[in-house]
Amino acid sequence: MTDETAYPDGFFDRPYRPCVGMALFNDAGLVFAAKRIDSRLDAWQMPQGGIDEGEDAQVAAFRELGEEIGTEKAEIIGQIDGWLSYDLPANLANSVWKGRYRGQKQKWFALRFTGTDADINIETEHPEFNEWQWKPLHHMPDLIVPFKRDLYQTVAGAFAGFAAR
Repeated sequence: MTDETAYPDGFFDRPYRPCVGMALFNDAGLVFAAKRIDSRLDAWQMPQGGIDEGEDAQVAAFRELGEEIGTEKAEIIGQIDGWLSYDLPANLANSVWKGRYRGQKQKWFALRFTGTDADINIETEHPEFNEWQWKPLHHMPDLIVPFKRDLYQTVAGAFAGFAAR
């Protein structure tokens, strides 16, 4: 349960930042997961990022893959209809995105990776990750930061058919 009194005034009136999320599956049915450079937590996430004004969500998904993991070698194999959202925790409410958003609303895509591990390069122009691995999709909700856990459970359930058994 959220303690709304811990949040700054007007927090729940803020918009959600529009984003994409990508569950990138390799041939073994595992998903790409990485640790963020800017976090001290031992947390892993799948690629995600903002949708630019007027940008198509699918276009944003491939752009973000290139920006975050250095490759766009993938094809869309599924998606979740509608938006999934999460709120930032109160202690991050005014620091993340300069306090403009309450969290993110995300369009999620399942993608099949069509490259090789050598095509992945997290040392991009603006690196976000310092380590990556292929992980079982059903483990991702336990590996993500706690405030994104419910969203990741929904993604894991929706894309379970693409995952390793």
